[in-house]
Amino acid sequence: MNRLFSDPSLLVCPDFMSAWYQATHTAMIMPNVTEAQAAETLRITWVLTNEDLCLQWQEQVVEDERLRAERKRLADKEAEREHLALQLEENTAQADEKKKNRSKHSTIILRPRPFANDEEALVSEFALRKIDSGKYVELYYWTNQGLNDALINYRTRDDDSMV
Repeated sequence: MNRLFSDPSLLVCPDFMSAWYQATHTAMIMPNVTEAQAAETLRITWVLTNEDLCLQWQEQVVEDERLRAERKRLADKEAEREHLALQLEENTAQADEKKKNRSKHSTIILRPRPFANDEEALVSEFALRKIDSGKYVELYYWTNQGLNDALINYRTRDDDSMV
């Protein structure tokens, strides 16, 4: 079945009595068939053919819609598969990152803690840099002795200072 490119229901039945169709209906004229009967036969043939083409057009529209829905379903399925693959890749990358830097990604257990102290503790610059880079910092820097040592050995880098 050939594919139709336009809706045949929009076509108008031609006038088979016109001069344009003179040769067609003249070939059908016989002693017992008049010119009007030949034109009517041509019109009936055209109408039946057009009805068949209209049915073919409707089937074609339904098939096109089914194919479009199938393509959309496959595209959605492919997009979902790509999304899951990307998510799996991200999860794998996160797991590798956690394996490499276990100390950064260790869980911190929530325990009751005392209320905040009014005094701010001055921590050693060395310890803070190690924390920023995600490296191991000895517990000494957080003890009272380590905090006092940081306070005693604290040197400012402020250009406006008078030290």
